[in-house]
Amino acid sequence: MRISRNAAGAVAATAALTLVLTACSGDDSNGSGGGEGGDVTLTVAWWGNDDRADKYEESIDLFEAANPNITVQTQFQAWDDYWTARNTEAAGQALPDVFQMDLSYLRQYGSTGQLADLSGSSIDTAGFEEALLEAGQIEGAQYGIPTSQNTLALFYNGDVLDEVGVEPLEEGYTWEDFNAFIAEVSEAGTDEEPAIYGSGDYTGTFWFFAQWLIQQGVQPFTEDGQLNFDESHATEFLNLASGLREAGQLFPTDRATQLAPLSGFTSNEVGAEASWDNFLAGYVSDAGTENIHMLPMPSGDNGPQQFWKPSMLLSSSASSEHPEEAAALISFLVNDPEVGEIFGTSKGVPAVAAQRDAMNIEEGSVDATVLEYEEAVAADVTETAPLPVEGFGSIEAEWMRLAEELGYGNITVDQFVEQWFMFAADAVGQS
Repeated sequence: MRISRNAAGAVAATAALTLVLTACSGDDSNGSGGGEGGDVTLTVAWWGNDDRADKYEESIDLFEAANPNITVQTQFQAWDDYWTARNTEAAGQALPDVFQMDLSYLRQYGSTGQLADLSGSSIDTAGFEEALLEAGQIEGAQYGIPTSQNTLALFYNGDVLDEVGVEPLEEGYTWEDFNAFIAEVSEAGTDEEPAIYGSGDYTGTFWFFAQWLIQQGVQPFTEDGQLNFDESHATEFLNLASGLREAGQLFPTDRATQLAPLSGFTSNEVGAEASWDNFLAGYVSDAGTENIHMLPMPSGDNGPQQFWKPSMLLSSSASSEHPEEAAALISFLVNDPEVGEIFGTSKGVPAVAAQRDAMNIEEGSVDATVLEYEEAVAADVTETAPLPVEGFGSIEAEWMRLAEELGYGNITVDQFVEQWFMFAADAVGQS
């Protein structure tokens, strides 16, 4: 039996869910728990701050009100503490019934038998884009259900570009066009105080490398969880910015360190920066201007070839004693319109149209701008998000560390590549 949601309202949605759970649990009221009737307690965990916690609690209250036989116990931690706790639970086969999952960790937990395959569950996936849903799959098993989506964008600050008299790029621009733009802004901003640059070193972010690889017809990772590129690919990508690096036309690494946790872009010292589209709210807030706009990523021979990345997923423990109820809760959280209204775009743009339609979005707001961008680039989103290898977090951090060394001039591109691949050989596939 499938759980369905639509924009007719939360009352109809929660009533349908109650009927499904009654069918799943039977009418036994002996309090024995489990999936065969009686009261059930689910455990749920997520990472985030107090604001996210409030939104989850409000959403779970709705679920419990519709399903009085289910009690949901919640917990949340900051990012690092969250994964430490999950690793400890995984060692004892005691992961929460439902928990927030990041794409970077999906293989680590899914390939080791820790996650339930949700493909045969009661979760309604009819409202999902297939490419987005596939991002939560490993070898056909659905180990994560996306709650929201984002895609990459090139942000530019109109105020900064006006200050130096440089026009923004136009859609369809290439990596070479982007380099020329960076050089033009940096040259025009030399006499400003502080100096203005076109961009930081975009090659220092692994996800941009992954985007570029896809444009070369190379999937970053193999289906069995190994790297699918070699030293020549990494060298070519890093050398895209070598001319700018050597000319001093990229935002200086030492200045970036001084400004942290702000960036050169949010400090209004950089004209453009690539990132995930749901970063817009933070950029507007930190930069103190609403004159920030988004373009698709630079194009390769076949266009931008972007991908929807689940900004977060929900997974269920393979050892859950209540798999039906856990699936019902996941379906509620990703499909219910009122939950969409509660979260808005705080976790990214909701993955399901019924939740997007339920949001109270003011025309011209940040949320509206992000939605408009995703609608505009939908035709460019032609790929499924690369499923990272096990150990991805450590190799991504090492790429960033070496990029900083490259920015300081302490290593060459060839040394970067040699050191990174040596590190990755030990890290990939390691928990």
